[in-house]
Amino acid sequence: MNSAVETLSPTRVKLTVEVPSAELKPYLDAAYRALAAQISVPGFRPGKVPTRLIEQRVSRAAVLEEAVNNALPELYGQALEANDVRPMGRPEVEISQMPMADDEQLVFTAELDVRPILELPDFSTLSVQVDAVDDAVIEEAAQERLTGLQQRFGSLTAVERAAEHGDFVTIDLRGAIDGTEIDNVKGVSYEIGSGSMLDGMDDALTGMSTGESKDFQAPLAGGDRAGEQADITVTLGAVKVRELPELDDDFAQLASEFDTLEELQADLRKQSEVAKSFEQGVKARDALLALLLEQIDIPVPQGLVDAEVDEHLAGESREDDDEHRAEVAEETRKSLRSRILLDTIAETRDVEVTQAELIEFLVVSAQQYGMDPNEFARVLDQENGVPALAGEVARRKALASVLEEVSITDSSGAPVDLARLVPGADEDADEDADEDASADAADEDGGPTAPAQEPAAQAQQVTVVADEAAAELEVETAQVGDSAVPQAEAAAPEKPAAKPRAKKAAAKEATPKARTQDSENDGEPKPAKKAAAKKATPKSATTSQD
Repeated sequence: MNSAVETLSPTRVKLTVEVPSAELKPYLDAAYRALAAQISVPGFRPGKVPTRLIEQRVSRAAVLEEAVNNALPELYGQALEANDVRPMGRPEVEISQMPMADDEQLVFTAELDVRPILELPDFSTLSVQVDAVDDAVIEEAAQERLTGLQQRFGSLTAVERAAEHGDFVTIDLRGAIDGTEIDNVKGVSYEIGSGSMLDGMDDALTGMSTGESKDFQAPLAGGDRAGEQADITVTLGAVKVRELPELDDDFAQLASEFDTLEELQADLRKQSEVAKSFEQGVKARDALLALLLEQIDIPVPQGLVDAEVDEHLAGESREDDDEHRAEVAEETRKSLRSRILLDTIAETRDVEVTQAELIEFLVVSAQQYGMDPNEFARVLDQENGVPALAGEVARRKALASVLEEVSITDSSGAPVDLARLVPGADEDADEDADEDASADAADEDGGPTAPAQEPAAQAQQVTVVADEAAAELEVETAQVGDSAVPQAEAAAPEKPAAKPRAKKAAAKEATPKARTQDSENDGEPKPAKKAAAKKATPKSATTSQD
């Protein structure tokens, strides 16, 4: 097989592939065997129909088309590998010559968007700055933790007075639009000043007495008519204040494993120091990514941007919203630039993803979506989502490796040592600190992340699925996030992974399908549709569910 690549632009190429009849013969023989099993000819057993009779029944052209459709995925993948092409998106494949005779060859072309070649800087010359973390900041954070712990063990006591900011109240709510009741809930608990329900709720409740009602207008917070202006009636049922326990050794023994308040405060300070260190790491990572995106010219395939924007807007039924289209296009372009950059870094540094790293990231991701890790892993495996997950891990590792080389200082000019963020550094942090750090890291592209502190049994659950995907992972590691080789089924478009709603996954490449020059469908293949996301349970029309 001979192949050549023509560069049409920094992000688009044209592949021309020539395949001799001898290389196509195994696919042609397989097509004859498949058709022989389907054709019934008197005097011949199923599968034993001669080639000549098959061609008489269905024509040689039909047999060739079947063979070419089956051969294209592998031939296309070989051409990509031979020419070191990194595809992005769906190729436009066209058959320019079919081997109608034994001495002829198959010739096809494929135009596709590709990952551009980037010139990466010397990372050791780069520097980023983050906010300083001094003793005063740590002490303030430790005091906030202590106050939160104190509030957690506080008690609510009913009072007979007008409601004030910070009080806990029991209320009834009724919402109506144009006189029609939309929702009516009773006995709702609410903290005045939290702002967690309706706009104007805090102002309405402040100064009210038990049994009093008040009307105000606010947009509904949930339900089918969320966002619409409604007439709200709130009735105050009870007013309570939170009484905090005394900060002493007894409180320390009640709220922790420590015997003295001094020991508890020292531990909270240590937790705060670890949490602030993670915040510095996250900010350094974000600053580095922003710096790289600013300094490096990263062209993005416009066709890929348009396809993702169209798909996004179609999912929201907002195809005609030009203003929103512009916003989505900008975010999509930014996301693709980050992906191209990090994929390039991962490739140049030979970043590999181990099974343990994949399992760790899978468990953390399952927590983010509120799913059982084992079920989350099976959904990914069934929908071919493991390579995309591996690509995301590789991008994070790539950015983290660069972060180790750049100069990081705080606002006071002091160097920041990210070595403190090694696994195990947060063992003494409380559960909230661990979850916050992991959630923050999992929402961003790349950078240092806190290791998931999950029970060994849970990790063992997902190991079975990860084992099944190990071979797939090894193949994908060489070309992180590019989906370079099409699937074997040439006639069917590739289905995207059915995942919980999250950041947009890397664009998948469609399987090329043979089409002759006089084919009826001569246009550009449309992007594959994503699996429909499950609708969330509707919220109350007047309250947001805690």
